[in-house]
Amino acid sequence: MKIGITGCTGRMGQAVVREAFAHPEIAVAAAMTRRGHPAVDRDIGVLFGGTPLGVAITSELLPLVTKSDAVVDFTEPTMSIACAGIAAEIGVPFITGTTGFTPEQEQQLAAHAKKIAIVHAPNMSVGVNLLLGITAQLAGILNESFDIEISDLHHRQKVDAPSGTALALGRAAAKGRGVEFDEVMALDRTGRRKPGAIGFSVRRAGDAVGEHTVAFMADGECIELTHRASNRSIFARGALRAALWSEGKAPGLYSMRDVLGV
Repeated sequence: MKIGITGCTGRMGQAVVREAFAHPEIAVAAAMTRRGHPAVDRDIGVLFGGTPLGVAITSELLPLVTKSDAVVDFTEPTMSIACAGIAAEIGVPFITGTTGFTPEQEQQLAAHAKKIAIVHAPNMSVGVNLLLGITAQLAGILNESFDIEISDLHHRQKVDAPSGTALALGRAAAKGRGVEFDEVMALDRTGRRKPGAIGFSVRRAGDAVGEHTVAFMADGECIELTHRASNRSIFARGALRAALWSEGKAPGLYSMRDVLGV
């Protein structure tokens, strides 16, 4: 499969490039970074310390999409929506791990998914997607005597807080309890805790790749579920797995749980 990689000079983009180079079923056909970046027009093979591949890094979306069988995207919401729109017009599956979409942008992504297969996941690791399922199951078993608290730790440069993964865990817990997430989400920690609330705490420091904990806490006992990522390659491998899975899929908005069959 020929893939295009947006944000190829970012933390996640670099991880995707390296994993793609090592994957026997994937070839990097196109790569993009922001305008003005010193990597623009450089050969991506040379940039990553290898031999020339004849793939010059671009700053434009259209040539990236037209050269690709699928696009893997880790950028920011505005860029992701623009790329998804072009992919939808051309008919190329779109895989995005970008987080921080507004409700309006989520609606735009869903609209583009009426034309192509789009895999959108705030976290593409196998472990986190299993954690989502376990969180929903446990939340359905435990009643409101167990408070739910979700914490996330990421590197100091991460923009959105709570992380997309933390919010996805909150939605899974709410679904398990059969309640509307927006009605029980508690981001403001002032005042007393409300019964049934799903609370969040955020840390941004150092170069932490990502750590998420879901705590179910009642009088006298606590159950904690934790996932720690020590390397971004787990997310990159998940994205490439999603790209291969997307080939031939009907238009629709899919998740990594669809990809993994869990």
